[in-house]
Amino acid sequence: MPRAVTTGPIPRDAAHAVGQLPEAVESRDGYQRTSFRHWNVGLDPADGCHTRSEVLLAEALEPPQITGSCVLSGGRWFSYCDEQTVTDAAKLDIDHMVRLAEAWDSGASAWTAQRREAYANDQDADTSLIAVTARTNRSKADKDPADWLPPAAGQQCRYVGEWVATKLRWKLAVDKRELEALKVFADGPCENTAVVYTPAP
Repeated sequence: MPRAVTTGPIPRDAAHAVGQLPEAVESRDGYQRTSFRHWNVGLDPADGCHTRSEVLLAEALEPPQITGSCVLSGGRWFSYCDEQTVTDAAKLDIDHMVRLAEAWDSGASAWTAQRREAYANDQDADTSLIAVTARTNRSKADKDPADWLPPAAGQQCRYVGEWVATKLRWKLAVDKRELEALKVFADGPCENTAVVYTPAP
């Protein structure tokens, strides 16, 4: 199942992209995970699959079989953060590139419930939701790149680029430590990383 096609992408080099991020003090006051409705009916309400399953179908290297109420069996995926190949969908989590709590801290607390739902189920950008191994997802928790990066060192620049792209797409802020960490990567090992994003509606 293809992801939704985005239009009007904005390309930036890493340093320029990081320079576009607004800095602000983060606050988790009032956060509840239930403030972000997910998973919803996904891009195609008629397919019987919610967002999680649609992301798995979109990212499958070998498509799984679909039975019943969108029950997936078989298939093959690549969890890039730890460079693991997975053949059981139950062993994958769908990771919000910028976690819900982090999004709340960074500006989503001021959004409407509808916008938070759109964020939590965003399939219009390939980098907003990614399939990762459950172990990697647990180790990341709610951390930003100042405190967590993919265990696969060769994938860290990709991750930093996608993190920045997601924050720019949704006009989310960064705190001081996060910004400093991103600048280290953007000015150093990830200086050639392209950051491409489309602003969210």
